[in-house]
Amino acid sequence: MVAATGDTLPSRSAPTPGTALVTGASSGVGLFATKALVDRGWHVVMACRDLDKARRAQAALAIPEQSVTHLQVDMGDLDSVRHLVETFHATGRRLDALVVNAAVYLPRLRHPERSPQGYEISMATNHLGHFLLIQLLLDDLRRSDHPSRRLVVLGTVTANSKELGGKIPIPAPADLGDLAGFAAGFKAPIAMADAKAFKPGKAYKDSKLCNMITTQELHRRLHGETGIVFTSLYPGCVADTPLFRNTPAAFRTIFPWFQKNITGGYVSQALAGERVAAVVADPAFAVSGVHWSWGNRQKKSGSAFNQELSEKASNPETARRMWDLSMQLVGLA
Repeated sequence: MVAATGDTLPSRSAPTPGTALVTGASSGVGLFATKALVDRGWHVVMACRDLDKARRAQAALAIPEQSVTHLQVDMGDLDSVRHLVETFHATGRRLDALVVNAAVYLPRLRHPERSPQGYEISMATNHLGHFLLIQLLLDDLRRSDHPSRRLVVLGTVTANSKELGGKIPIPAPADLGDLAGFAAGFKAPIAMADAKAFKPGKAYKDSKLCNMITTQELHRRLHGETGIVFTSLYPGCVADTPLFRNTPAAFRTIFPWFQKNITGGYVSQALAGERVAAVVADPAFAVSGVHWSWGNRQKKSGSAFNQELSEKASNPETARRMWDLSMQLVGLA
C-alpha cells in the first residue's frame, strides 16, 4: 500500500543483499550510494565514464575490490550505453536493482553541446541514455529472483513544481510543453524538448522531469505485470556534489552555505548515498510509484515520505507521449 503524502515509513528491517548497477558511481551521490549498498552486503556494478577515477574513489572509501565491478559508459552516447549492456551481460551477473544517477549540469553554456547522435547533451545524458539503458535491462530485472527487484531514479526538487524549489523562475521552471522538440527529431537547430530557445539550466530541469515521468510511466505500464518496484527520490540538496563543478566558483562557495544555514535543505554526499541505498535495498521502500523525500532533509533521523509530484510529472498523457517519442529517439521504435 502506497503511503499517503506526508506519511512516514515503518522502521527498517534487514534487507536481502543483491546486485545493483549504479550509473555515475565514481563520485558524489553515486559513489556514496555504492559504499552504502556494499556495506549492506550488495555487489555494485559501477558504471562510469572514467574507470581510473572510479577505482581511485573506491579505494579512498575503502570499498572492497571484490564487492564491485567496473564497467565503462558515456551515458550521453547511445552506442556506449548499448556497449555497457553487452559488457554487463558478458559478466554473467544477475541484476536485482538499477540506479539511474549519472547526470550533467551545464548552466553556463551559451550554445548547446551535442551528443554523438546529435542531441542536446543534458537531455541526451540525463534522460535519453538512461531511458535506453532501462529498456535494455528490463528483462534482466524481470529474471531476477530477488524478493524486491527495483529501479530507482534520482530526481530533483527543481523539476517538481509542487515544491518551492520547482517554482524558481530562473532560468525557467521545468516544462516539456507539447514535446514539439522531441517530435521534430531533437536535432540541430532544436535543443529543447519544447522546441523553444535554448536555456541550459532549464535543459537540465527538463531532463530530470523526464526522469521522474519515466519512473511514473514504468510503474503504470509494468509494475502490475512484473512486480518490479519503480521509484524515484530526492534525498535533499547535496549542494557540494560534483554535479555543480561547472558552476562559477562563487556559487560553489555560497550555495552550500545557503542550503546549510538558510533553507536547511542541505545533506551531505554520504547521507544522500545512504538514502539512495535505503530506497534500493530496504524492505520499507518496496512501494512502487512513489517519489521519496525527507522532511528534515539535513537530519539523519529525518523520516521519508511520499512527495506529491506536479501535474507535469504525473500526467498520464504527457508520460505516454514522452515515452513514445523517447523510444523513437533512442532507436527502439
